[in-house]
Amino acid sequence: MIERLDGMTKDIVKDNIEKLKELFPSIIRDNKIDFNELELLLGQDISNDKEQYSFVWNGKTEATKLAQKRSTGTLRPCESESKNWDTTKNIYIEGDNLEVLKLLQSSYNGKIKMIYIDPPYNTGRDFVYKDNFNDNIANYKEITGQAQKSNADTDGRYHTNWLNMMYPRLKLARNLLTEDGLIFISIDDNEVDNLKKICNDVFGELNFIAVLPTIMNLKGNNDEYGFSGTHEYTLVYSKSYKQPIFNNLRIKDKNKIKEEWEEDEYGYYKVATLKGSGENGAREFRPNLFYPIYLSKEGTFSLTRDDIHNYEMIPLSNGKEMTWRWSKEKLINERHNIIVTYDDGEYQINRKIRPENNIPSVKPKTLFYKEGYSSGNGVKVIKELFGARIFNYSKPVELIKDFIEIATDKNSIILDFFSGSATTPHSIFQLNAEDGGDRKFICVQLPEKTEENSEAFRAGYENICEIGKERIRRAGQKIQEELKQHGLERKIEGKTLLSSGTAGDLCHVEYKDNETGEITSESRFIHEPKDIYKYNPEKLDVGFRVFKLDSSNLKKWNNEPTKNAEEVANRIRQISFDYLEDGRTEIDLVYEIMLKYGIDLTLPVTKTANGKGYIVNGEDYKLLVCSEMNIKLEDIEEFANESVGTYLFADRCFSDDNLLINTQEILKSKNKEMRLF
Repeated sequence: MIERLDGMTKDIVKDNIEKLKELFPSIIRDNKIDFNELELLLGQDISNDKEQYSFVWNGKTEATKLAQKRSTGTLRPCESESKNWDTTKNIYIEGDNLEVLKLLQSSYNGKIKMIYIDPPYNTGRDFVYKDNFNDNIANYKEITGQAQKSNADTDGRYHTNWLNMMYPRLKLARNLLTEDGLIFISIDDNEVDNLKKICNDVFGELNFIAVLPTIMNLKGNNDEYGFSGTHEYTLVYSKSYKQPIFNNLRIKDKNKIKEEWEEDEYGYYKVATLKGSGENGAREFRPNLFYPIYLSKEGTFSLTRDDIHNYEMIPLSNGKEMTWRWSKEKLINERHNIIVTYDDGEYQINRKIRPENNIPSVKPKTLFYKEGYSSGNGVKVIKELFGARIFNYSKPVELIKDFIEIATDKNSIILDFFSGSATTPHSIFQLNAEDGGDRKFICVQLPEKTEENSEAFRAGYENICEIGKERIRRAGQKIQEELKQHGLERKIEGKTLLSSGTAGDLCHVEYKDNETGEITSESRFIHEPKDIYKYNPEKLDVGFRVFKLDSSNLKKWNNEPTKNAEEVANRIRQISFDYLEDGRTEIDLVYEIMLKYGIDLTLPVTKTANGKGYIVNGEDYKLLVCSEMNIKLEDIEEFANESVGTYLFADRCFSDDNLLINTQEILKSKNKEMRLF
């Protein structure tokens, strides 16, 4: 029997049950989970104590069900509003983020390294995320045509409404994170306590990392009662109890670098003792690291005694035998990182500690403060890009850029499902330009209407998504222009310079050896004009694909009861001939299939040679989609010659059962999978 695509998003409940079955097969009784058995297997006492600690509110159960409910919606591609559609790996999605998060479950489950969100603060104003348990897509279409609603603090469900909005979104977001993934959430005093509680519920208390007070206005907001407000908070959680890797923050102040670091021909370094310390530094724990080193007054060392190296040094601490931090092999291989001094008849032997990739950095502190973090800088950037203050509250690029630098590597995917004015993509562009990274973003934003008396509306922006998309375009163009403006060419003998970073900051450089073709790279800070490199701005991905949330492209079967045989026949013919909703295209359908099939939405999509199908081209996986009516056997044979693993056909492709069977046999003979939709 040929498997059929059901058109639904990932079944999260079924997926969770399968994971439990795999871990604990004995808990399944009559095809249901025996929770008493599960508690026993986990070593927990079965208890009926109703006074156990838990965080509950009116609507939590419904919010959980809402996160688990599958969606039949889709994301429709909008190439005309995109930038660099064919080459970009970035995605911007217009739509209700609850439904969008459901739709992303198959394609991006476990692939997001970092999530940053700045959700609506519960101030009693501008609360448009009112979900509908029965049909959230219909609710979304209704919301986009309405003005903003309020969540007044006089409402008896003031906190409840906000919690019911956040909870299902966080549940779905967690699934998308990699096992070492992190989420950063900006919040103010109104809901910081409740947010921490629901994050403990969703991510687990063991995965709490920090609550970071974040200084946004050092002068203080005198409109606040009692105290002049200066800060917000950033909550940080990991997905799993496995400790994620946090990166240090690059030091960008060159004066501070000169104060704290020394420099030689190999780069920056700090001096530290070569001798081990603490309990684990004792000889009995690492006996192979206890050995003599022979020193000379000229500042050199040897592992054997000779005429020059005649002073023997062994690692001692208050007479106790310790160890060296380095093995003999490392000592010889990194001779340039050893410092020997002879002063007033005393010898010292130290090591040079070098920063990773020769980039001086510092461990981030729990209090986040920089002049660049000021909320006024967020507004300033908007005014510089648009010439007017068309967005009142925008996070500063410097802050989000630092969060991303701490939490990601250079090839990570970052998700922001409360995208707002699109600070996150702007920050990613800037960081990639500085360190040569290839980070990608997925941004989601509800197209909330701008108020008619606002600067944004007067400037022609009818909703927030229009502002966000335009900011991404302008920010990317501005960064590329700055790279061109500051670049100067530096010739390197025997090598071709491929790219580098920007003047006045960190410079990431790539070289290609003219003889071997080998590509090497380095990162360094720019000090002098001779150190300024020419950068290839076109290498920076500042594009994005736009998708818009909508109902499924496929027409629904009219299942109203009828005894009229002719009516039934007409319905069948209509679905066969005209199976797409009005205004939808074949390419819309291809992307819906990609979404439901779990395929990256940024992969190239091309037409087949005969023009009767589409091929989705992945590096390790290719998919062919065909919805052409009444295809011929020669078409199937041509399709079968493509280097494709899976073939998806619409029912209307086959004029009779014989062609369907022949197609199945042809593809099966070539070890290829076939499915219907």
